[in-house]
Amino acid sequence: MSHFWSDIVDKLTPYVPGEQPVLARPVKLNTNENPYAPSPRVAEAIRRELGETGDTLRKYPDPTARALRTTIARHCGLKAEQVFMGNGSDEVLAHVFQALLKHDKPIRFPDVTYSFYPVYAQLFGVAFQAVPLNADFGIDVDDYRAPNGGVLLPNPNAPTGRALPLAEIEILLEANPDSVVVIDEAYVDFGAESAVALIDKHPNLLVVQTLSKARSLAGMRVGFALGHEALIEALTRVKDSFNSYPLDRLAQVAAIAAVEDDDWFRESCAKVIASREHLTTQLLALGFEVVPSAANFVFARHPAHDAATLAARLKEKEIFVRHFKLPRIEQHLRITVGNDCECNALIAGLRALM
Repeated sequence: MSHFWSDIVDKLTPYVPGEQPVLARPVKLNTNENPYAPSPRVAEAIRRELGETGDTLRKYPDPTARALRTTIARHCGLKAEQVFMGNGSDEVLAHVFQALLKHDKPIRFPDVTYSFYPVYAQLFGVAFQAVPLNADFGIDVDDYRAPNGGVLLPNPNAPTGRALPLAEIEILLEANPDSVVVIDEAYVDFGAESAVALIDKHPNLLVVQTLSKARSLAGMRVGFALGHEALIEALTRVKDSFNSYPLDRLAQVAAIAAVEDDDWFRESCAKVIASREHLTTQLLALGFEVVPSAANFVFARHPAHDAATLAARLKEKEIFVRHFKLPRIEQHLRITVGNDCECNALIAGLRALM
């Protein structure tokens, strides 16, 4: 039936998400989900929105998500007009590619990074150059001074977990005054510095964040972008030409509740960071080489054990980690930081295999 396909379909190499096992109690350390539940206020907000009968669901949600944008703006020290909402940060990034990164010159992003970037570039016809990370899997901002149609960096980077300090991001912005610089901060709350503080100084900066990781709302699909109003207007024009109602009623109230409960958020992040440091210590004791991480995952390799084989053998024990069969990193495993019980199960599994 492929003769019905548009020309572009056959040329695409789609993004492959991490496996979602159907087992009853897997040790699931392959998709960077938060091991802790969201704030209790989230469930309360959803119950209130549903009411006794769920009658509110027959009505469309606010297409502008004004209350949520106002809440996020207040939290970030911005105006609501500087906030753009989307159905997860992946959808936000899709709009970014169409609205801000499609120019004559190629965009630049790292060669080892979030693998959705080249997928979107291919889908939307955006030329790109993959810039090699250095030998330590770090980003050198001087590599992004060449003429470009935009710069896209995750901070911390994924899947490596390495973070750039804020001073380096400012150097990057100053070196690219005529290009949009997009900083994808999906994991920023686990140890990196957010570039939000630089928005007022740099009209070419767009910061993308998500509530999936640190706020434990991966199941609700809420992402957003922050920047000068001109950038936000471009994103809104694309959104309203594609889907005027990206966030449903329950997602909006759940997100507001999650953002407002700052104490719960900070406590959850602190627990993940503590577990990450303990997991790193245990992996090093087993002979792994671990890239310093500012995210809720670690990136590790063992010089004496093949990564793909380790991942497959762990899966037999119902322990799931992520392996990428890609140049430069095919001997690494990306391991989500779970709760202490999950991390201990992983270490026990690895110890048994070794």
